[in-house]
Amino acid sequence: MLRHPTIEKLNVLKLTAMSRALQEQQSFPDIGQFCFEERLGLLADRELTERGNRRLALRLRFAKLRQAAAIEDMDLRTTRGIDKTLVANLAACQWVHEHLNVLICGPTGVGKTFLACALAHKACREGYSAFYARLPRLLQDLELGRGDGRYAKLMKSLAKIEVLVLDDLGIAPLTERARRDLLELMDDRYNVRSTVITSQLPIAQWHDAIGDPTLADAILDRLVHNAYKISLQGNSMRKTKEKLTAAKSAE
Repeated sequence: MLRHPTIEKLNVLKLTAMSRALQEQQSFPDIGQFCFEERLGLLADRELTERGNRRLALRLRFAKLRQAAAIEDMDLRTTRGIDKTLVANLAACQWVHEHLNVLICGPTGVGKTFLACALAHKACREGYSAFYARLPRLLQDLELGRGDGRYAKLMKSLAKIEVLVLDDLGIAPLTERARRDLLELMDDRYNVRSTVITSQLPIAQWHDAIGDPTLADAILDRLVHNAYKISLQGNSMRKTKEKLTAAKSAE
């Protein structure tokens, strides 16, 4: 007689996973073999698991990762220049805890964005917030924010993100304002948040790509010295996929 009132109370308390689990327990013929503490523990585990899954889903939705990438799906062939030990260390997310950066460079199509998104995805799974943006578009959005009053709010929001992925540094020339915005962003995040940056250019060329020597020094000083550096190699993986698709179509 107490089943339905208990389920209703769990729902009122917003313990919906526990409510569903209790209803499922009632349908198990051998549930009586478990003591009260064991059954309660199973209910609590279900609630914790579902709440954790919901929080993860929210973090991933906020992150807007460009690719559905997981660190377990990384192509770790040595021909691509990936250090398996380094990737394993990064997967533990200690670098996020220590507020370090990850700089990924390499030619187009070798998997820079995939690796960056995979690291951000793993950070989300570990409970950290993340956000992906192509750097040229982000800088344009900040410029637009000056005109419509969103600039300060955008900068404050970006400063709080625990893992910020900035894709495609150096793909387009930076304006003077863009350089200063990038400096402000890196200054806000220096030693308090982690940033992942990808670029087709080797890190040694980033200084020239930024443009202004003084601002470039300041930006890179906040990025490079406390960062893991990964240089990817090999042919474009997009071409490989294109060949596989063509081969399947010919069958």
